[in-house]
Amino acid sequence: MKTAITELFNIEHPIIQGGMHYVGFAELAGAVSNAGGLGIITGLTQRTPELLAKEIARCHDLTDKPFGVNLTFLPSFSAPPYPEYIAAIREGGIKIVETAGRSPEQYMPALKAAGIKVIHKCTSVRHSLKAEQIGCDAVSVDGFECGGHPGEDDMPNMILLPRAAEELKIPFVASGGMADARSLVAALAMGAAGMNMGTRFMATKEAPVHDNVKNALVAASELDTRLVMRAIRNTERVLKNAGVDRLLDMVVGLIHDIPTVKELIDRIMADAERLIRNRLTGLLGAESRASLEVA
Repeated sequence: MKTAITELFNIEHPIIQGGMHYVGFAELAGAVSNAGGLGIITGLTQRTPELLAKEIARCHDLTDKPFGVNLTFLPSFSAPPYPEYIAAIREGGIKIVETAGRSPEQYMPALKAAGIKVIHKCTSVRHSLKAEQIGCDAVSVDGFECGGHPGEDDMPNMILLPRAAEELKIPFVASGGMADARSLVAALAMGAAGMNMGTRFMATKEAPVHDNVKNALVAASELDTRLVMRAIRNTERVLKNAGVDRLLDMVVGLIHDIPTVKELIDRIMADAERLIRNRLTGLLGAESRASLEVA
């Protein structure tokens, strides 16, 4: 399947593994990239730029396919040494960076000078347009269903994605509630060029997550998440548990097994093709189907 995202990032399938704190290590990123998607190492999970450089080198040992690094720009009195992290990314030969949190505008000159393509995570159309304006190559549009920080607009993907398609000139992927072939086909239908999955990749054999957590994801339903910190406008979606310390999205209701990364991606792509060829094309009349075959 070719889309603007597969062409932009030189990947086989339009599936991105989003950055996840303490989950986005080399073994998961490498497995996703080897399976044809875009794996992402979470930069700030590595406590220093030197450790990030080692993790990038470790991922290069695991895959010869493209992979990226996530950099989250946090509001902080003592910000991480972002220029040094960017230097580690550049020197590690990384050509794709997923940015999140605050606007990456301040760091765009350094990233673009290194020939790095930037995809920025946004929870609204206005933020997506700003990302386009400052030179981002793509946007990850996060609906209200997403885990972690869903923004403050409470806008679900059924509205947010078509609105992004109406406004943006750069390609974008759908994020939040993405789990399977149905998610991918729906995202494509609403104008996205692919999808970003976080929580779903946590429930894979390669994810560096305790089996108890993976089993909890399989057991959970879409009703088992809740929102916290709304009063201070720093909303997070978390899985209900005694510690409330797992940032997970509503997609848990669609997670029913713990496959390998390759099994998951292969299944998504095969099922997506069946959905498009059989179910969707089958809804058309004979004349419409004939015209598609001619085209």
